Amino acid sequence: MMKMINKAAAAILLSILLTMALTGCQSKGAKPPEAAQNSSEKNTPDQQAKGESNSTAPASEDSEGQRAEAIKEGSIEKQGNVVLKELAFVYNKHTIAISDTANEDQIEQMLGKPDNLKSHTYSADDGTNMDTLIGFTEKVYTYPGLEIKTISIPDGKQDSIFHIEMTDPKYATVRNVKAGDSLDTLKNAYPEGKLLGDGAPDEEDDFRFEPSNYVDVMSFHIKDAKVKSIQIYSLLD
Repeated sequence: MMKMINKAAAAILLSILLTMALTGCQSKGAKPPEAAQNSSEKNTPDQQAKGESNSTAPASEDSEGQRAEAIKEGSIEKQGNVVLKELAFVYNKHTIAISDTANEDQIEQMLGKPDNLKSHTYSADDGTNMDTLIGFTEKVYTYPGLEIKTISIPDGKQDSIFHIEMTDPKYATVRNVKAGDSLDTLKNAYPEGKLLGDGAPDEEDDFRFEPSNYVDVMSFHIKDAKVKSIQIYSLLD
């Protein structure tokens, strides 16, 4: 009888010790099987193989490159180009900007048939001394109060707008400034711009707006405190 009692006591003591051991493991932060499985499922097989966690990576250089690239895209199809959208004018709900690619058909669709169209391909003996443009073809579209110049690389299929001049008030910038507007109206619309000369209201001056890179420019010619003409252009190398 005494032996049976001793065996029962030993079994109870062993059960107590096992329970205490299990409790100690859980108090040290051991994960139950379900938690461990969920943690492993959050990582990809490649990350598990490399021992990498599913942490959030910093912004890549590609995203930085995309923000910089927005400076030099055309704006006929306008998608996020803040800079060149500014160097543009609006006519009949069409927005036309520097660096837009536009062939003769596209220009005519947006602005109608030009009064005059000239085309010239630069060569070494054309008397222009534009050696850097040899092989390039320049086209000049002339409308009443508007002139647009495009240029294409040798054997290129895309014509790119590089010069716009407006003297007719029916052509307005994207901030709605046009020929005939007052100097005050211009300054309010383009507070980032500046007068290049003394800026006396009764004298001629030029008001320049350069939003980004000193290559693409919008220039307003001022006379008698009013906008007489507007030029939007890109400097050619």
